[in-house]
Amino acid sequence: MHFTTYISDLLYRYECVIIPGFGAFLGHRVAARHDAETHTFFPPYKRLSFNAQLTQNDGLLANYAASAEQISYGEALQNVQEFAAQLNADLQAGNEVVFDKIGTLSKNEAGKINFEPAGESNFLTEAFGLATYRFDALSRTTPVVEEPAEEPKVVALEQKQHNSPWLKYAAVGLLAIGLSGSLGFLYFKDIADHNLAEEQKAKQVVDETIQKATFTIENPLPAVTLNVFKPRGNYHIVAGAFRIPENAEVKVEELREAGYKARLIGENKYGLHQVVYGSYADRSEAAKVLREVRNSDNPNAWMLVQELD
Repeated sequence: MHFTTYISDLLYRYECVIIPGFGAFLGHRVAARHDAETHTFFPPYKRLSFNAQLTQNDGLLANYAASAEQISYGEALQNVQEFAAQLNADLQAGNEVVFDKIGTLSKNEAGKINFEPAGESNFLTEAFGLATYRFDALSRTTPVVEEPAEEPKVVALEQKQHNSPWLKYAAVGLLAIGLSGSLGFLYFKDIADHNLAEEQKAKQVVDETIQKATFTIENPLPAVTLNVFKPRGNYHIVAGAFRIPENAEVKVEELREAGYKARLIGENKYGLHQVVYGSYADRSEAAKVLREVRNSDNPNAWMLVQELD
């Protein structure tokens, strides 16, 4: 199985991918930043780390492998456990374990696992296509102050009129144009004021008509209060899967009487009717409920990560 590829695919969608019996890869969002010394912009990215303490199976990797390989969940889980055993053996022998595009794991002299991220992949989907950008620093120069230009000489109107008698006719023409423009403006302004007044009258008539209108329902229907549970979230704590639908419904009623928000989530690809204790939007909350269910009610319960219609 291509578990390295499966883990890489899941890191784009989730912040925690656990290899049961070995450890977990964690993703932490890091904001975009600017390095003033190197004049470089770095896009946001998902920083990866490894935690050897998170080894309990949450069903995520096994479910994904089962779907990708078209095999049963039990067979996929067994393959995952064998993969984890091989990883532990390689580290115990002093070898490095390389996850393509993810990073490298190794053990130090104290026996602790060190993780070195690969760095060439950005698992933050919102930053897809963004690359590091470096720009040249801007150089500041002293602005050049220009000397004021010499003002042009003004020739008296009497002198120009003496030399250019046609200016008299030009002045008369400009005066006529100005008067006609002013009269035209006043004319169109009167039209706009008239239209505005008529529009306000029409609105007043409509408002009075609406206020006078009444609507009466002689036999109103009684108010009905619905108390319907709306499941949410993509993390489902599976109680079991049943071949016979009636048995699945009986299990749902038993769990609801016990206080769980149990429900049916449909058939899986094997034709079995799946019953869940509940569905959750937060992964950590779902993991907490899964631990409680395993300790108190059903040690075989597991988490299904799936978006339902």
